Amino acid sequence: MKFSPGDVVPATVLETIHGKPLQLPEAGARWVHLQFRRFAGCPVCNFHLLTFARRQGELAAAGIREVVLFHSSAQEMRKYQAQLPFDCVADPTKSHYRRFGVETSRLAFMHPRVFWSGLRWILATGRFYKRAENGITGLPADLLIDGRGTVVAARYGRHADDHWDVDELLALAGSARS
Repeated sequence: MKFSPGDVVPATVLETIHGKPLQLPEAGARWVHLQFRRFAGCPVCNFHLLTFARRQGELAAAGIREVVLFHSSAQEMRKYQAQLPFDCVADPTKSHYRRFGVETSRLAFMHPRVFWSGLRWILATGRFYKRAENGITGLPADLLIDGRGTVVAARYGRHADDHWDVDELLALAGSARS
């Protein structure tokens, strides 16, 4: 089931790649930006998250807590996401992906934006993935959730580089009422 604005997310317990428990909805949080990414080494996903990491101060000032899920194991994710300044969650069985209606597509990586975004990650870091744990057909999704668990905004990507950027997320949070 895909979520739409006004829907309430089910109570969900997550565990970060560092073993820290997370509860959704998060009482006391103004906003949680729940991101569903692809496999841990995905160059498109990692370039995207690099932009979020660089602007973490702005996100925190807006009251936005980032929580990022990958359909990879915690061990694989620690190779790529351990240094990020927000919580990352492993979901190698894709149980949370199914629960939140996040899909796959054989065309996920065929859009021209996917190539350029992935290339920017490779050029910026000199890194390329060696393994696409659980495949390359995953699609991204973004949910902005308030402290009561109500979905304020949702976006389900049509290709691997179809997601909110930081400016879009800040605008959504700025126009929503908490």
